[in-house]
Amino acid sequence: MTLLIISPDYASHLFPLATLGTAWQAAGERVVVASGPATAGIVADFGFERVNLQLGRGSNPGTIRAEDQPTGEDDALRGFFDATRVGLVETLRFQADARSTDLLWNPVVVAREVQRIVAEIRPDQVIVDHLAFSARLALISAGVRHADVVLGHPTALPVGDEVYGYPGAWPAAFTPDPLELVQLRLLCERVRDDFTLQWNDALLQLDPTAPPSGDAFTETGDVLLLNYPAELHPAARTALLPEHAFLGSAVRTEAHDPQVAHWLAAADERPIVYVSFGSFLSVRGDVLARVAEALRGLDVRVAIAAGSTDAAELGPIPESWLVRSFLPQVTVLGHAALAVTHGGNNSVTEAMTAGVPLLVLPFSTDQFAGAAALDEVGFGISLDPNTAGADELRQAAATLLGLSDEPRHRLRALSASLADGAGPQRAYAALQEEPSDARPAA
Repeated sequence: MTLLIISPDYASHLFPLATLGTAWQAAGERVVVASGPATAGIVADFGFERVNLQLGRGSNPGTIRAEDQPTGEDDALRGFFDATRVGLVETLRFQADARSTDLLWNPVVVAREVQRIVAEIRPDQVIVDHLAFSARLALISAGVRHADVVLGHPTALPVGDEVYGYPGAWPAAFTPDPLELVQLRLLCERVRDDFTLQWNDALLQLDPTAPPSGDAFTETGDVLLLNYPAELHPAARTALLPEHAFLGSAVRTEAHDPQVAHWLAAADERPIVYVSFGSFLSVRGDVLARVAEALRGLDVRVAIAAGSTDAAELGPIPESWLVRSFLPQVTVLGHAALAVTHGGNNSVTEAMTAGVPLLVLPFSTDQFAGAAALDEVGFGISLDPNTAGADELRQAAATLLGLSDEPRHRLRALSASLADGAGPQRAYAALQEEPSDARPAA
């Protein structure tokens, strides 16, 4: 049996998708990944086969830098970073304006290449990133049964009266102007309609008999998988979702890192705080510096994945701290008492699996909804990264380090439910359940 995984050329997307594939690998089945060249090393590390597939202009092997991107994408990335410095509405407005080129890049050309790959590989099962819209067009128009994986917060799939790109929730620390929110929603509605026209135009070229979509952002695959814990998702919203399976998390096994292992094993009983803003938002060195200043005032050891920020920007680094461009996040979280994060879905689900509370500084997209969910259940505290000062950050960190027994007990229970590769196993089980009218994979 052969599983085909289709992923954008971004490490943050490929890591969880490839981790799902380990369940097939453990069963002795063939796993092939279709992705771009920047993430080829990740595919090799998992021990999977690879075929080349470029789903967009940009790429990210682990830490993204604007200067490494092709012409046009570099300026777009700088524009995004600049927007995060203004705030919630400006960032979401920028992302909405860029949506068609971000998510539906050369849709017919890409779709036909995906169909060629499917015909060549002849997979028995297919897993595809929900945001790989051109790839999903290929599978839908060719009648290829596939599992559609929502890697972000479940609000990446709109339900009810939601509009893609407009946050249904955000933490109380953010107070956007009501008029600006109205304007943002109107923009997201226009983008939704334009995007759906592009989707339908491409679908018509690929399959003239296919019915058009009313909202392309709500389209899903034959099997819908949500890489998120069901325990953190409101029951009322869960009831509005199409038939689905919550995976909980997709936590990868990391290679041994001698330096990190030595640091973690040090004879020092102080709690460890892990800090990372992921592969994109580590560019916000100004915020990382404020976090570092805050943590210098606590009796803790700190591990900072500085990404594209120069460590010199962080101020004095205590001798007991570990600061590197990249750190094995899963490994460090396994020893941490607290993590400070931008609220990306990988960071959230990996921290929940490790039972680690989160100080969340969300910048964009579904990070606001994910942060609000953590605030609601008491597993995190969210602050505005552009306005929170070192004293406020220090107080929030201290509060989470002293998390009371009741939320800590619930967090440990959630951690236990996500442990031991539960996510990949759930994905594997979901794809074995063939409905009576199942379409063949190829």
